[in-house]
Amino acid sequence: MNIDEIQTFLAIAELGGFTQAGHRLHRSQPAISRRLALLEGELGAPMFERIRGGVRLTEAGRAFLPHAEAAVAALKDGSEAVQELKTGLRGAISLALVGTLADTHIIDALHRFARRSRDVRLELRTASSAEVTNLVRRGEATLGLRYFASNHRDLVSQDAGGEAMLVVSAPDHRLAGRRVRHARALEGERWIGFPPVPEERDSSGHVLARQLIRAGLDEGRNIIVIFMCLELMLSAANLSLVAFSRYNLTAAGTPNYNGQVLVFFIITVAAAEVAVGLAIIVALFRARRTVHVEDLDSMKN
Repeated sequence: MNIDEIQTFLAIAELGGFTQAGHRLHRSQPAISRRLALLEGELGAPMFERIRGGVRLTEAGRAFLPHAEAAVAALKDGSEAVQELKTGLRGAISLALVGTLADTHIIDALHRFARRSRDVRLELRTASSAEVTNLVRRGEATLGLRYFASNHRDLVSQDAGGEAMLVVSAPDHRLAGRRVRHARALEGERWIGFPPVPEERDSSGHVLARQLIRAGLDEGRNIIVIFMCLELMLSAANLSLVAFSRYNLTAAGTPNYNGQVLVFFIITVAAAEVAVGLAIIVALFRARRTVHVEDLDSMKN
């Protein structure tokens, strides 16, 4: 097992395909496949399984991933240690942060650190919250600054402060210059913000959506509301079947009970839906403290 094989594995895992990994590593797809085959032969288990549009990690691949990341990070640290001896620097710190967090407080803190530690090289990288977590986890960044705490068990998260989310409007808006005491005063307004990023529940779009739901200004994507709407649709179907069966007479002039029989089938389906639906809602709320339907993507793993 060598570093090329491990880097190939990590590139495929991150990018989700052999072609993409080949582009990053500047190698042909057959070369990527050959390196992965050598790695799988040494480990004695397949690392990926093919799915539509790419590949995904097998159980063995998921078990190997953190160790592969740690190995590459350790080699990177060793290389930097040698370079520090050659250049006379005492060390290097890489900070990955979300671009919108780079305000004057952060800049002032970095200036103070640079003045106190002139023989330490400081590197900055901007990324989304999820990318910041991945950079630190892979050892490509020493520290990360992101929105909200990371749920990765192999990382340590500390609260560094808070940031207010403000509502702004055009100067000619009906509420411009007035104090809004109740959120209901904003009902019916059109909101403009960054769109929610799929599988990044801490993106500003998701945060805005959750705040609107909490304020009662957007209930359309609340999973409980959707759940209740489905139940109402099934109840309406039951009423329709019962009602129509009273008017759809048989040849002998007696009521046709087929509709009423189908009601029992729909009630069974509705009961199963309630059991499964409530379990999903409870699991989502316990894990993410939210009932926003788009946060269901975060439960995939």
